[in-house]
Amino acid sequence: MSVQTLIPLLLKTSIFLTVFALGLQATFADATFLFRRPRLLIRGFMSMDLTMPLLALLLVMTLNLHPAVKIAMVALSVSPVPPIFPKKELKAGAKEDYTIGLLVAMVVLAIAIIPITLEIFERITGVPLHMSALSVAIIVFKTVLTPLLGGIALRAVASKFADRIAKPVGNVAAVILILSALPALYVLIRNNLPLFVDGTLLAMAAFALIGYIIGQLFGGPDPKDRSVLAAATASRHPGLALAIAHANFPDQKLVVPTVVLYLIVSGVVTGLASKLMNRAKTPVEAEVRTAD
Repeated sequence: MSVQTLIPLLLKTSIFLTVFALGLQATFADATFLFRRPRLLIRGFMSMDLTMPLLALLLVMTLNLHPAVKIAMVALSVSPVPPIFPKKELKAGAKEDYTIGLLVAMVVLAIAIIPITLEIFERITGVPLHMSALSVAIIVFKTVLTPLLGGIALRAVASKFADRIAKPVGNVAAVILILSALPALYVLIRNNLPLFVDGTLLAMAAFALIGYIIGQLFGGPDPKDRSVLAAATASRHPGLALAIAHANFPDQKLVVPTVVLYLIVSGVVTGLASKLMNRAKTPVEAEVRTAD
């Protein structure tokens, strides 16, 4: 098995186990949370599915980047919430219903949004782009809805067992994710080291940071919701991004490691941005407590 084949397989396995572990700690009410709150759903759509694709289009049309980077950025911008991110946000104190609800709502909307957005991109750029709703639906069900609903169902009938295995399953998923990232970085460095020095890292960091800021702006009045939407807007579903890229540019081999590189960059950027936001809030919160 080649590295190009191994990396996506490891990514898919990690995503499946991560979402299953999330489902083991969630409920059906969590999964449908945003569908019962239209205002929050619209905010998520505006942040992730409208603003970020426009930003990606602007960057790829104005910056002189490697073709694989442009493909990856466009594919990532139209992809929904990454199934990996909720675990980190929940540990940081995010509300479970909003976090899980955002994951489910965005992947369901992606079935219609991705084909429409790619068609708009094609008309603007003249570059053939397509992804059928059926193809998106298959990936969504395989990588998100099936493991999530499976975990929720298991919790509903055996809550103690679900609690007991949730952490080990999540740990295995994290290890597999690392195993997929290492060969991806090796391929990227070996095949095209200039990607690290031609502005690619800076473009990725800017894309992630602007996405984080956009999520904060659209997140609404609740600080916890803003943090979750900010992280979700900056990060994207790698499986769908790779599927979009492969469907349209099957010969562009560097897209796989480039997508993995963006996941790493966005993780670093959102982590640093979150720490800065928390530090900025601390003095204000201290003043409020003192006044009380």
